[in-house]
Parts: sequence; C-alpha cells; structure tokens
Amino acid sequence: MKSSSDSLTEIHRHIDEVRRFLSITLSIANAHTVEFYTQDVWKRFVAQTPREVLSAISSCSNQQREPPHRRTEQTRTMFGFCNDTNRLVDAHELVWAAKALSLPGLELCVSRNELLQNLRETWSVFGSPPAAETGVELPSDEFMNSKKSHEVQSMSEVVACLARCCGAKQVIDVGSGKGYLSSFLSLQYGLRVFGIDSSSINTHGAQERNRKLKKFSRAYQKHSKAARRQDEETQEELEEVKRGLNADEEVLCNDAEGKKSQGEERLFITSDVNSVGRTSEENSETFLSALSLDITESMSTRVPPNRLSAEERERRKRENLERKAQNRADATKAVFSPLTSYVTAETELSELIGELEEAVVVGLHTCGDLAPSTLRMFVAKPEVVAVCSVGCCYHLLSEEFDPARLECSHSMCGFPLSQYLRDQSCFCGRNARMSACLALERVSLGQGIQMESLFYRAVLHAILRDHYSSYKSEKRVGNVYSKAKSFVDYVRRALRRLELDESKLSDSDIQDYHDSYRARMDEMHAFNMLKVTLAPCIEGLILLDRLCYLKEQEDVSFSALVQLFDPLLSPRCYAVIGLKSDGKRKAS
Repeated sequence: MKSSSDSLTEIHRHIDEVRRFLSITLSIANAHTVEFYTQDVWKRFVAQTPREVLSAISSCSNQQREPPHRRTEQTRTMFGFCNDTNRLVDAHELVWAAKALSLPGLELCVSRNELLQNLRETWSVFGSPPAAETGVELPSDEFMNSKKSHEVQSMSEVVACLARCCGAKQVIDVGSGKGYLSSFLSLQYGLRVFGIDSSSINTHGAQERNRKLKKFSRAYQKHSKAARRQDEETQEELEEVKRGLNADEEVLCNDAEGKKSQGEERLFITSDVNSVGRTSEENSETFLSALSLDITESMSTRVPPNRLSAEERERRKRENLERKAQNRADATKAVFSPLTSYVTAETELSELIGELEEAVVVGLHTCGDLAPSTLRMFVAKPEVVAVCSVGCCYHLLSEEFDPARLECSHSMCGFPLSQYLRDQSCFCGRNARMSACLALERVSLGQGIQMESLFYRAVLHAILRDHYSSYKSEKRVGNVYSKAKSFVDYVRRALRRLELDESKLSDSDIQDYHDSYRARMDEMHAFNMLKVTLAPCIEGLILLDRLCYLKEQEDVSFSALVQLFDPLLSPRCYAVIGLKSDGKRKAS
C-alpha cells in the first residue's frame, strides 16, 4: 500500500514543507473578516488589485500544471509575498504553492478502494474469511440525506473490513450522535456496536431510530423473500413457454405456412411472457434496486421441489434449519448499544462497557478535540486494535501553544498531537483553523460562502468602532442576518442583541455606511478566496500531525490518511486509519 512506504522521516519532510509555506501565508488565514475594514486588512496584506487576485485563482484552478515562474519576481518573493514588505505581490505563485502543498498535491493519501483491496488481500493471506454481510441490505437513503448516506455507506465498509482484518467483532463509535453509522454497522455487517455520545438526547434518539431500522429490516427481508418467490415462479413459466415453443418448431419446421403462423404465435406468446416479467419487475423494483450483489446473484433458476429426490429435500431442509438458527444467533450478537458518556483518552472503557472485547474505535466527523482523543484512545487502550477517525470543526480544537489558552492541559490539547510538532511548539491560531473548515471544492463551484452576510458584519464592526465604545464586547451578534430584511434592519437587530442604544443612528446614517463600503466589497471577496485557497494546506497540517502521531507509536503496524468521501458531498473527507501490530493485524 502506498502509505505504508511513507516513513516517519518522510512525514516529517512533508510537515516541514507545509509549515514553511504557512509561516509566510498564515497571516492571511488568521485575519478576521469582522475586522476587515476596521483594520484595513486588504492594504496590510495585499499589494495587488482584487481583480488580479481573483484572476490568478481562477486561472490556476483551470490548469493542471504550474507555469514556469518569472525569475525576475521569484528572486524577491517567497510564495508570492514580497521579502521587503511582506505583502502579496504575486497571487499566482501563492495559489500554485498552495495547490502543491495540499494533501492531493503531496500525493500522500490512499484511496478508499486501495485500502479495501489491501485489507482484503491481508485477510486472504492470513486465512481470514471473506467479507460476508448479514444479508440485510438497508437502503440508507430512506433514512438519511444523500450526504449522510454517502458517508455512512463508504465508512461502514471500511470499518467492517478493518474489524475482519483484526479479528474484532466489536466497534466503539465515539461521538455517535444520532447513531446512523452505528445502526448501519450493526444491521448491515453484524457487528456489536457501542455508540458513545455525551448528549443523552442524541443517545435516546439513536436508540429509537435503531428500533425503527430493525423493524424496517425485518419487513424488508420478508418482502424480499416474497419477491424472490414470485421471480422463481415467473422463471418457471418462462421455461414452460420455451419448451412449448421448441416443440412447435420441430413439428412445423418444414411447413412454410406453418412457419408463418408459428412466427405470429411466437410473437404473441413472447409479448405475453414479457408482460408477465414486467409486472414482476415493477412490483419488486423498489426493493431489488437496493439488494446487494450476493443476494441478486442468488436469484438464479432453481430446480422445483417436486423434482428433487427425497435425500436432497431432506438435506435442504436440514440446511435451512441450521441457517435460521445461525441467523438468530447472529442477530443476538449484532446489537447497537447507545451509551451516554463524555469520553477522553483516560476513560476506562472496560468500566463503561462491561462485555468489552477487542474492538475497532471509529468516529465520523467528531468535533474539535474528540478526533485526537479518539486517536489517543486507540494508542492507550490494549482492547482497541484499530481506528478509523474522520474529524471536523477544526476551529474547536484546543492548542497547546496558544498564548490565549495557558490553562490548556498539555496532555489533553487537540493540536499538536505528535511529539514532532510539540517539540517545535507549533501553533496555528483559531482564525486559521476556522479557515481550514472552508470547502475549496464547493467554493470553486460557487457554493459555501455567504459574502453579503460577511460584508454586513464587517461594516457593522465599523459602525461599532465609530459610535460605540464597546465594539469589542464579548457579546455575540449571532445569526441575525437570516432574519434581516435589509442592512438597516440587520444593524438595528444587531444593536438590540448587543444591548446598545440604537437611537444614536438614523436609518440614513446606517445606509450611508453600507453605501460607502459597498465599493470595497470586491476586496473582501478576493481576500476570502485567498483564505479558501489556503484552507487545504491548514487542514493538511492538522491531519499530517495526526498521522505523524500514529507513525511515532511502536505498536502501530500500519497508519495512513485515506480519502473516504467525495469532497463535494462531504468536504471533511479524510480519515486517519491505524492498525496495531499483532499477527494478522499487520496490513503493510
């Protein structure tokens, strides 16, 4: 596998490259949009026009290869920033560097298909049984939106393969939320899943949702069996018709008139048979579309029971009874147990889960510090043999070397996680981590950034600076934009939320602010696009830190960054995967 060849030294080299780039450019990501006009951010950081910056971003996104650098400018710039003024003078150079130092540009990540192939080859070498689902195919789009359905289906197959590769039959879903992933792993793959969430509301909701899913799956299986029986009967009818047609052809083969009448008869009969097939297909279409390949393939032509010998009928009866008994036993093992608890790396899992065995710990879009806590749990707990963690909400991470968070415990901060970056006192900043949450792929298609709401908030800050001494108040404006009918209405709602005297300003005064800054809105747009450009590099540093942490552990035999999801559907698409060293658990 590609990632298994990336040594710790190579990971260090990639981290150093990204850090060198961010040491020059991170000032843009850390500039707060709220202060865009009050701090004159554009003039402080950019020496180009908004049109030049937007043109550079657009042209680079449409090209696959970086054009040759202009040497006269390269000698005086570093990643597009002037060495003398520290202002951006060449947006092209910045954008191309950001593209090269993102995770796709570093060519560091493993594809989901590559990981699955490697895991399957691994359990094949060690004699593990091939992947076998419970036979219950759940049409996930019936219960989830398209984004969540895509995430759950993509991740659950990977988790199930990890579990089989490690010989684990239990899964611990940290930050399980509404239990979508947990329920799917339990019902689809027959795993014992413990879903842990700090919210009792989520836990109760997950339990109720799982109950409904179980009920649906039973009804679904019953309907599927009925559909298969109907298809078998239809197949028998087709065979009878074919035999009749073949007999007629033998009798009429030398009769020209007979051939004509037989052709007409064949057309009539075939048309009638096709209509029978269409009826069966229409009746079961909804359910068949969701059936797994192994179920669909099993619906082949079968010998009718009345043609079987007594010994064969007895053998099949015995096999059916054994299969039903096994299904009942598997059903008792495949359970989803929602638990309410706040967990960290120090949590004693055996006290929380009495029947704990070897397990895979997973997290689907675990917020802030919960994602690094999941990795720490994997490393610290001997019962946890593999991990699949997809984090999100980087702005909620705590930073060990953040000057504003001196109370943060070194052992519990979310960033940096690796000893390599801790030794360097690596620090990003909250605004930069918030920028890392931006979705480049979506923004490139015109989605994701509400420019008018950002503009409103920045102009409001100018009003607060000019007319109110408490414009740096800890009180938050909140989401008043969605309720506002105009900029004037927005400002008045915001002033009431901040408990400030709105009588100081007339409607015309407020509108004048809007009109005067409106001409500079293109600066804000271009600046935010620069932030979006830097987002993959900041996210890449956070994820490389997590991968580096796993590479530093002696008992972790395999670790990788894997792109699990389509970034357009799910922007936080990367998973950190790890397996511990123990016989068949080795995947490299």
